[in-house]
Amino acid sequence: MTVTSSVGNGPAGLGGRTVMVTGASSGIGAAAARLFAAQGARVVLMARREDRLRELAAQLRKEGGTVALAPGDVTEPADVERAVATAVDTFGSLDAAFNNAGWGMMATPLHELDDEVYDRIMDVNVRGVWNCLRHQIPVLLDQGTGGAIVNTCSTAGQFATGAVAPYVAAKHAVLGLTRAAAAEYGDRDIRVNALMVGTTRTELVEQALLETPGLEEAAVARAVQKRIADPEEVARVAVWLCGPDASFMTGAAVPVDGGCSAV
Repeated sequence: MTVTSSVGNGPAGLGGRTVMVTGASSGIGAAAARLFAAQGARVVLMARREDRLRELAAQLRKEGGTVALAPGDVTEPADVERAVATAVDTFGSLDAAFNNAGWGMMATPLHELDDEVYDRIMDVNVRGVWNCLRHQIPVLLDQGTGGAIVNTCSTAGQFATGAVAPYVAAKHAVLGLTRAAAAEYGDRDIRVNALMVGTTRTELVEQALLETPGLEEAAVARAVQKRIADPEEVARVAVWLCGPDASFMTGAAVPVDGGCSAV
């Protein structure tokens, strides 16, 4: 049997493919953008912090990468629609997406949380992925050449942890959206997978580790590998899921957690 999907299955891999990355201004998103560009993909960068995006774009272009900017907020449907249109208008296609934008919080008991915090967590983590899927999938369907989407989830999408109830609920929802989309569009060769990410040294996490005594020690203790991930370690798996070696994977919850989910 010959596999013909345009993303991840073709002989050229990611070379010349167009990939949209959300949350690209820092952390896992920025690391993924660098890796996609290094593999020859044309990268559309989306995040709220336009200054950061411009700095990253300049760096990638200096290194020979092909990049387009799409500043915006994933919680705003019009911003996501504009980012998808930037991919198509600039590069002629959208072949893959890494829906990575997310937001968490400090540990707070459920009964002490404000509605505003709950709403913000659900908006960024769930509605943000929902908005991306709703605008990315129609383009992939219209192109008729398949595609790959990776959604950043969390170990909290499978296991409850104390004092972060809205985040746990949001990440469970992201995994549900991932599996539903995979089931709906798998016969059109659109693959949708989730990264179940453990504690990773992003800017938000580093701030939390500094502000919360004992948090780093607890995170290290949960991981079989007894350390916290570097953003690039997580990003490598996202890039791999969009590439040729993951051509028969869809609907998967892929752990990148140092073994937290193994015990």
